[in-house]
Amino acid sequence: MSDGFTLTPIRHLDARLVTHDWTWAKANAAAIATHWDRRRAAAPKMFDGCVLLACACRIEGDVCRIDLFETRFSRFIAFRDAGSPDPTVFNAFAAVVPWTSDGAALLGIMGGHTANAGQAYFPCGTPDRQDIRPGGRVDLAGSAAREFLEETGIGLAADAPEAWVLLAGRSQRAFLRPVRFPDDAQALLARMEAHRRAEAVPELAGFLATRGPDDIDGARMPGFVRAYLADAFAAAYG
Repeated sequence: MSDGFTLTPIRHLDARLVTHDWTWAKANAAAIATHWDRRRAAAPKMFDGCVLLACACRIEGDVCRIDLFETRFSRFIAFRDAGSPDPTVFNAFAAVVPWTSDGAALLGIMGGHTANAGQAYFPCGTPDRQDIRPGGRVDLAGSAAREFLEETGIGLAADAPEAWVLLAGRSQRAFLRPVRFPDDAQALLARMEAHRRAEAVPELAGFLATRGPDDIDGARMPGFVRAYLADAFAAAYG
């Protein structure tokens, strides 16, 4: 366990859309509405769209099976800001971890207009209806690749290895896919920054490179990022 999170290697993700009666959200509807009004006043560009949260996550051999249900972003953000008081629901998402040829892991810094302004983590997003496939399958791998492309302008090679690390803790299930790029950190950061500057309304304020334990920022990096990097750098540097 690292920083309150357990790390588990996973080979495959099997995510499905289910129906879930979220009792906590119903019981706190008025407080959720008030909280959303307050959040929107601070960041007017936030949109109350549909997102997918998880109500079950189980590991069977090398497969992780995740049950996801639809809810509003306002409900999710109120739930998260309240400290995730319902232990039966958690935020499950997937992200690409870009590693460079010279051993750096790159992170994005969230823009001031976003719900996580100033935080630094791997380009990702909460899954939504774009990730639902026929038959109710939820494509978490596709969600990670899509978010990475949207935020960095870089697509994944068709033959990029697909293996995952599950970071579980604090009402989160973060499925991280490490991908090694042939570029060094300077070159890959330049490509990402060129894409960001070309966007009309970039979601990110910039990028940063981490090369060792001293670069882990407890103030800006969420717990799952700190836990993953601490484990990865410990393995790399002993």
